[in-house]
Amino acid sequence: MKKQLDGVNCLYPMPTVLVGTVVDGTPNFLAIAHVGIMNFATPHYISISSAKIHYSNRGIAENRTFSVNIPSEDMVKATDYCGIKSGKKTDKSKIFELFHGELNAAPMIQACPVTMECRLYQTVDFKTHDLFIGEIVQTYVEESVLTEGAVDFAKVKPMLFDMPRKKYWRLGEPFTDCWQIGLAWKPEE
Repeated sequence: MKKQLDGVNCLYPMPTVLVGTVVDGTPNFLAIAHVGIMNFATPHYISISSAKIHYSNRGIAENRTFSVNIPSEDMVKATDYCGIKSGKKTDKSKIFELFHGELNAAPMIQACPVTMECRLYQTVDFKTHDLFIGEIVQTYVEESVLTEGAVDFAKVKPMLFDMPRKKYWRLGEPFTDCWQIGLAWKPEE
């Protein structure tokens, strides 16, 4: 028998990212795990959901740009710090070595093995959160985390965030190939 949990979101754990933006001329970073893939066509779109109280929201709205940086496990302390300290009271611009790509107001973190530079496409206004949809303008990847030209998340070692248990998890290993294993399966008649 299944227990009812009153509509609780059970999609955790989710990858933890550092969202970069510029607020009042200063780079700021926010740890977020509510990140979504909008499509796998060109152009590519990604979404981030951020509570309206977050300082970074203003920078995203004003500059219409942001970055999504995927930190590895060894960055857990700095990443967690960016999630618990508000840019309203704490200058987070000097925590990381930064670089910029095509969009000047989307600061990216050099130490993150994967960074995506985004132009704001649309904002969906919810009562407590802003859902920012960004077009990925460019992706920057450390060559050391590539396998056959694709990002290898075993090499990235991302942090996975579990909201109900308030824990960071490690990525497991792949166990089979997508779009292959189901070819041999026959549903029971």
